[in-house]
Amino acid sequence: MSEKIPNAMAEKFAAITKLTDAFSAQHLNEEYRQTIHRVVGALARKRPSPLLKGKESVWAAAAVHAVGRVNFLDDSSQSPHCKSKVIYAYFEIGESTGQNKSKEIRDALKMGQFSPEWTLPSRLANNPLVWMLQVNGFMVDIRNAPADLQRMAFEKGLIPYVPADQPDPE
Repeated sequence: MSEKIPNAMAEKFAAITKLTDAFSAQHLNEEYRQTIHRVVGALARKRPSPLLKGKESVWAAAAVHAVGRVNFLDDSSQSPHCKSKVIYAYFEIGESTGQNKSKEIRDALKMGQFSPEWTLPSRLANNPLVWMLQVNGFMVDIRNAPADLQRMAFEKGLIPYVPADQPDPE
């Protein structure tokens, strides 16, 4: 997915994503790299962009950490996994600086653990918030609903795909 970046922010976006790309190549994967690009792109499009203030290395570390928080990157049962200390050491910034900037990003983009918009595509199926919808006043897990209801939810953009149309995981 290509990001539409304002011309005034193109250089800053490129500098930050060059750093995050190198980190992703060494410690993460392509899925993380793309999601981090989306985060940096969203920040570049904000008016005024918070990226205008601060060092690229701090923003890069914070973007990696913010995406990692949503996707439980520090959980050793996940693959890939990476502790915050490794992120901050790689970008040569202090932990408190990285934590503060990561929080700034998460607040600006309304990123929380299980945020469907920032969940890695491969983890959407296991994210309960993606599938919880209100139907006739009741919260339901749409994965347990009839296929026609799932298709309607998909057509309205409420879910990323129709679970009933997916191949059986067996």
